[in-house]
Amino acid sequence: MSHERPMDEWIKKLNEESLKKNLDRRGFLQGAGKIAGISLGLAVAQSMGGFKVDAAPKFSNYPFSLGVASGDPLSDSVVLWTRLAPEPLNGGGMPLHNIPVKWELAKDEHFRHIVQRGTEIAKPELAHSVHVEVYKLQPNTVYYYRFKAGHELSQVGKTKTLPAKGASVASLSFAFASCQQYEHGYYTAYKHMAKEDLDLVFHLGDYIYEYGPNEYVASTGNVRSHSGPEIISLQDYRNRHAQYRTDGDLQAAHAAFPWVVTWDDHEVENNYANTIPEKGQSVEEFVKRRANAYQAYYEHMPLRRSSLPHGADMQLYRDFSYGDLASFFVLDTRQYRSDQANGDKSSPQTPESLDPSRTLLGADQEKWLLGNLDQSQSKWNVLAQQIFFAQRNYGSSPTKPKYSMDGWDGYVPARQRITDFVGSKDMNNFIVLTGDVHASWASNITTNFDDPNSRVLGAEFVGTSITSGGNGADKRADTDRILAQNEHIKFFNDYRGYVRCEVTPTQWKTDYRVLPFVSKPGADISTRASFVYEKSQEGLKEIAATTVPMGKHESNEVEEDRHKAHGRAHKKQMTKKGEKVPN
Repeated sequence: MSHERPMDEWIKKLNEESLKKNLDRRGFLQGAGKIAGISLGLAVAQSMGGFKVDAAPKFSNYPFSLGVASGDPLSDSVVLWTRLAPEPLNGGGMPLHNIPVKWELAKDEHFRHIVQRGTEIAKPELAHSVHVEVYKLQPNTVYYYRFKAGHELSQVGKTKTLPAKGASVASLSFAFASCQQYEHGYYTAYKHMAKEDLDLVFHLGDYIYEYGPNEYVASTGNVRSHSGPEIISLQDYRNRHAQYRTDGDLQAAHAAFPWVVTWDDHEVENNYANTIPEKGQSVEEFVKRRANAYQAYYEHMPLRRSSLPHGADMQLYRDFSYGDLASFFVLDTRQYRSDQANGDKSSPQTPESLDPSRTLLGADQEKWLLGNLDQSQSKWNVLAQQIFFAQRNYGSSPTKPKYSMDGWDGYVPARQRITDFVGSKDMNNFIVLTGDVHASWASNITTNFDDPNSRVLGAEFVGTSITSGGNGADKRADTDRILAQNEHIKFFNDYRGYVRCEVTPTQWKTDYRVLPFVSKPGADISTRASFVYEKSQEGLKEIAATTVPMGKHESNEVEEDRHKAHGRAHKKQMTKKGEKVPN
C-alpha cells in the first residue's frame, strides 16, 4: 500500500527508541501497540475515497466466488455481506476502483416482495468487501437477500432477525461450530448444518489457519492443501480467507442462516496473547501481522461498522438478546489477555497461573460482562466464547495434574471472578459455549470444581471441530482417565461435527452432531448424544446416545497430541526460514 514507507519509518523510530531504553520483549509492548494503531489505522484510512467509481464493471470471472453471508442480527437489523473476488486466490483480481454493488432484501426467495434495496460501494481498501447494515426490519422475521455488480447476480441468501428484546419467546434453535482447518478434511458438517431448521449460527473461532501447506498435519493425514505459505501480509490473509470461503459447503451454511462470529488464535497465529507472539518472534513484526489479520478478518465476516479495526483494537465482544429467552455475550478471549503462564505448557497450577492480577478478558471486557450479567432478566445467560471454561485435569492422576495454560485453567482467578459473581446472584441459568479443543465435552459448572457436592450454576457445552484433527474416534486413550478425575465433566467424544441447541424457558437441550470421517466427502450425520439442563441441582442429564455408523471406536491419541502437532508445525516453519530449531 502507499503507506508502507511512513509505517516503516515509524517502526524504525520505535525500534531505535526501544534499543536506547534497552527494553525487553514485555517492555516493548506499549510501543508495539503504537505500531498496531498505525498499521490498522492507515490500512483503513483511505476508505473515505480516492479511487474512481467504475459504474459499469466487467469481471474476468464470476465476482461472487466467495458467496454471500449475513450476520450480527438484531430485532430490527441485520448485516448483509459479500466480497467481489473474480480471482479469489490472487488478491481478489479486482482493479483499484470503487465498484457500486446493488443489494435487495425480500420477504420471498423469488424477490417478488422486495422490502428494501440500495447500493453499497465496494472499495479496494477493504478488498472490495461489502457490509450492508439494513435497518427498519420486522422482528423475528425471515428475509432473503442478493447482490448485483455490473451484470452479475450473486447467490441468494436467507437471514432472520431476532425477536424484540424482552418479547416472550417460546423456543430457539441454533448451532455452533469452530476449528475448520482446510487441509484436515472436507466441510461435510456444513453441508448437513445448512439443512437444519435453525434461527442462527455461532462460530467460535479458528475460521482459518495460518500454516503453510502440510505444516500442521492431522493424525489421519491432510487431504487438501493450503494455497500459499504461512500467512503474514494482508494479501496473504485475504487469500487464505478466500480459499476457505470458496468451499461450497461453507458457503451453503453461510447462505442459510445469520451468523454471529468471534475469533480465537489461528485467525492470526497459534496461541498468541494480545501483542505477544507464539514463540520468540519479533514483537514489532508480529503486531504488523496481527493488524493484517484483523483487517482481513473484518473484510470476510458479516460484521457491523462498529467492529471495523480502529487503532490498535478491533471491537469484537458484544451481546445479543433473543427476546426474553436468552442473552448471548460474545467474548474475545485473545486480544486482551495476559501472556500464558508457565511458558504456555501443560502444567500444574503455579503462583503465576494463580496470580489474580493476570487477565483473560481485559479489565474493560470483564467489567462489561459482569455488568450485563447483573442487569440480565433473560431465562438463560450464555457466554459464546472460545476456550475450555470448566476445570480440566488431563494429567496422569489427580495428584499429578496438568492443565492447559491457554484455557481458563491458565487464568484461574479470572474464571473465579465470573463464577463467584454468578453464584452471588443465585443464578442457575449460566451456559457456556466453547470451541478450540477439537473434541466434544459436556460439563457442569459449579461454584467449586474440586468439590463434587458444590452448587451447580449451569453447564458448559464444548463443540468439536468441523475438520481440525482429522477423522477422530468415539473415544481416545485418555478418555476414561480424564472423566474419572473430573467428576463435573459428564461427556467426551472425538468425532468431528457441530453442536445443535434447542432452548425453551425451562430446558436447554444440546445435540452433539458428528461425522464418522472428514478425510473424504459424503459422511452421514449422527446425533452421538443429547443432554438436557433444567436449572436444577441435578445438573446435566444424558437423554439419548447412539453408535456412529462407520466410525472408529477408539484411537491411541491423548489430549497433548494436539499441542505436539502444533509444535511440529512450528519447527517446520523455523526450518523453512533457516532458523535454528531448538532440541
